Amino acid sequence: MVMKLTEATFAEAVAGDVPVFVDFWAEWCGPCRRLAPILDELDAESEGRYKVAKVNVDEEGELARKYGILSIPCVILFKCGQPINMSVGLVPKAHLLSLLPE
Repeated sequence: MVMKLTEATFAEAVAGDVPVFVDFWAEWCGPCRRLAPILDELDAESEGRYKVAKVNVDEEGELARKYGILSIPCVILFKCGQPINMSVGLVPKAHLLSLLPE
């Protein structure tokens, strides 16, 4: 299940060794809505290799500012609490998987 992150839960959710795809999105964003099923698919196929989470930029504006989110959807891959890769816009699942470390 895709985790919904808030400012209160964000740091702990991205802190571990397991990579976490964090989707910065908004309800009104058409490309965000089209990316959602791709992220759901990634989540269902993860088998513990990575996690998938979402941050609503309208509800969590401070997190969006902290990570310099200027366009959405924006997916940032975190590992050990640090951003290690990023993708902006509607992209295919294969592109998101290519962000994972070897």
